[in-house]
Amino acid sequence: MTSSWHTPATRTELIEDLVTGHRYNPSNVGILEDYLYHQIRAQEYDCMANLAILKLYQFNPELYNPDVVVNVLIKALTAVPGPDFNLCISLLDERPPIATLDEPDPLPSLLPALKGLHDFLYRCRFPAFWSVYRSEQSENLRDNYTVECVGFDDAIREVAIRAVKATFTKITKARLASYLDLPESDVDAYVEKLEWTTSGDVVNIPPNPDNQIEATVVQESIKLPQLAKVISPSAAKP
Repeated sequence: MTSSWHTPATRTELIEDLVTGHRYNPSNVGILEDYLYHQIRAQEYDCMANLAILKLYQFNPELYNPDVVVNVLIKALTAVPGPDFNLCISLLDERPPIATLDEPDPLPSLLPALKGLHDFLYRCRFPAFWSVYRSEQSENLRDNYTVECVGFDDAIREVAIRAVKATFTKITKARLASYLDLPESDVDAYVEKLEWTTSGDVVNIPPNPDNQIEATVVQESIKLPQLAKVISPSAAKP
């Protein structure tokens, strides 16, 4: 899991060279930005490459592109509960408006919304996430950004599925539907793709290391010389 996060299989040799060998060269920012938009179109994800973009913006404020930053954060939302979103936020400076921008910077107005959506996902409040995401207050985010991110809704559903797999052995169809923002009538087809089973209105989650509670017996072996070191000082006292 860690190796695929650090070096995803979809990363090309060129991007690998930029990320690991020349990540602070400002002349590479255009290539990394193009790679981000490739990720958006191809439903791929490369956190380290996207962090390299934000680092270049941090070192070279004149390169700053707010639309790119918003898209980096959108892709990071799909990686919850990983640390990706917070890693990205840590590289965003408190910056004044950039004079070279042709239009007002959209990031200050979108950042609180993105942080709120991340918080809902991280705390597994999936119905609240969908409610806010579908609301009028998120219209700008949907109409100008996530609409371009191919498979965004399904990627968020994968976040919910990861949480369900780690938490439940059984869940009602109605509850799962609210987590996935799907009509209850569509849950059966979704569950079938996951190769899960159903029993009436209940979905059965296959056993996995996260959703199985097993008793653990811990045995400690203390050798006699070790015990003597503990006993002897107290034994020597009058």
